[in-house]
Parts: sequence; C-alpha cells; structure tokens
Amino acid sequence: MNAHRLAVETMPPRSRRRLVWIWAAFWLFMLAIDVQEYAWSGGRQFWRPLVDGGTSALAASVLVVVQVRRANRFDHLLSRPLQWFLHHWAWLPLQLVAYVAAMYALRMGIYALAGVRFVHGPWLDVLAYEGSKFVVFYALFGGLGFGLRSYAAWAAERLRTEQQAKLAREAQLAQLTQQLQPHFLFNALNTVSSLIHSDPDAADLLLTRLATLLRAATDASQRPEQSLADELTLLHAYADIMTQRFADRVRISWDVDSTAQRCRVPTLGLQPLLENCFRHVVERRSAFTHIAIRTQRDANQLRIEIEDDGDLQRLPERRGVGLGNLEGRLRSLYGTRASLQLRLRPGGGLIAGVSLPCAP
Repeated sequence: MNAHRLAVETMPPRSRRRLVWIWAAFWLFMLAIDVQEYAWSGGRQFWRPLVDGGTSALAASVLVVVQVRRANRFDHLLSRPLQWFLHHWAWLPLQLVAYVAAMYALRMGIYALAGVRFVHGPWLDVLAYEGSKFVVFYALFGGLGFGLRSYAAWAAERLRTEQQAKLAREAQLAQLTQQLQPHFLFNALNTVSSLIHSDPDAADLLLTRLATLLRAATDASQRPEQSLADELTLLHAYADIMTQRFADRVRISWDVDSTAQRCRVPTLGLQPLLENCFRHVVERRSAFTHIAIRTQRDANQLRIEIEDDGDLQRLPERRGVGLGNLEGRLRSLYGTRASLQLRLRPGGGLIAGVSLPCAP
C-alpha cells in the first residue's frame, strides 16, 4: 500500500467526523435556502422543499461515498493533477444519469406515499437543469477532494521522511557510542592489570568501577542520554580507576553546579574529555598534573569544562578518535545547539568545553 493511500485510509476518526459535520452543515444550509425560496414564492406545503432537498442530499451523499472509495485507486496520480482529474471525471456522464434517476425516483416514491402526484418538466430540461448543478458541484467537491488528499499524502510523506531521518540518526548514534567502548576499556584494563598483584583490594574495587562503566557502555545505545548526575557518577568511576594508577602524579578537583544535576547529557559523553587528559598529559609527563572538572548551568544552557595544567602551548591540528566521536554524538543529538570547543589554558595546558542545551 503506497503512502498516499495509507495517508487517506489512516485519517484520524476526529478528522473524519469533522468532515461529516461539515458535509451535514452544508446540506442544512442548502435546505434552509430551498425552504426560504419556497416560502417567498408563496408555497405553504413546506414538506415539499424538505423532500426535494433531502433527496438531493441523500443521492449526493451516496455519490460522495462511492467517489471517495473509487478515488483511492488514483492516489498514485496526485503528483500529476491533470491525469488525476481525467480519471476522476471519466465516469461523470454515467454518475450524472444515476444521480438524477435516483433523486427523482425517491421524490416520486415519497410524493406517492403522501398521495400527491410529483410533477416535473420534460426530462431533457430536467437533465439539463440538474446536470448543470451537478457539474458545478462535481467540480467543486472534486477540487476539494484533490486538495485534501494531496495534503494527506504530503503529511504522510513528511512523516515517513522524519521517521527515516530519526532511524538514521539513531543508527549513527549507536555506531558512535559503540566506538567509544574500546578506548576506555583498554585504558581501564591496563590500570587494573597494574594493581592486581601489588594491591588486590584496590584492583577488586577498580573492577567494580569498571563493571559500572561497562554496564553503562552496553546500555548507551538504548539510552543515549542521561542526567548529568548519573553521568558524573560514571565519570567518578573512571576517575577512581585512573587516579589509582597515577596516585602520585595527578589530582582531580570537582566544581559541580547543583542546579545542573537534572540536565541531560550524552551517556559516557564526558569520559572522552577526561580520558584525553590522562592519555596526552598525565601519561606523558612526570610532573604533577592538576585536572579541574567544572559544570555550570546558565538559564537553559549547560556548560561543562575539563581543564588540565599540562605543557601544551599550541592547539592540536586535528582531533582524535574520542573527541571526534563525541562531536559526532553531539551533532546527532542536538544539531547546532551543542558544540565542543578546545582552547589553551593560560600558562600551558588545555581546556575542553562542551556546551549543550539543558533539558531536564
């Protein structure tokens, strides 16, 4: 079933009821006009215009239902209006004859039940008069039907495109998330390996921290975002592993804005920033390193910074895999509303900052 037909057949019941009410209101309006004209002409048997208008409404309603069901077959021509209307109007002569015949048969029957003879002019005149009105209304409602169906098809196509784009973003996000796992896993296992013989208790504690990180990494593709509070718990787990390995060479300070705890951030999104500090600073120098982690909420914007006081004096020409993946995740989740910036720290070192919307 194509998207055009699906759009019409899956029209919400509320919209269908609205169209039925509009159709009923239209015929009530036409009946009121017929009764008013009959009264102005001096008529006193008001059931007559009601019968005439009612039979017209009944025959037209049946015809509309037939046309709606028949038009489903031509939804694939909505992008070619001329062909759609040619197919739609192909049966107009036959429908005109059937409409007039049904309408006048009903009138004759009702008049006969009332004991009154139904009088009408010559059939050619009747056909010409009713035919002119029929063609006008046929064209009017044909155009209205084309407009409604075209809009429904456009809405269905737009929805389908948005769904496909969403699935593509989710697939890209899952891929980017999975790429993060080997980096922190490799570093964490190295840290545990270095402690397993010299300090088994510490190694056991760090394995617990590693289990927490692995569980989060496994669930990250199903839960691409989480609260900053939960993310900081994971970051503390990673920090515990790494500071245990470099206990005499690194210190981490935390400056966390309590009002930002409920802001949502990418799952395991901060870990690459801290990992960068250890890989490119702590592991490569013998001097003591201070790492500062700061979070600040400003209205509906969240700012996160991880700063090291290393020896870097010039920004890197390109970003590594971890930062590149993080940038891709930010783009997938938030578009242009999020960014990753790197800037030099006065006196040496690097400040990595992430800015993203704060959505509790």
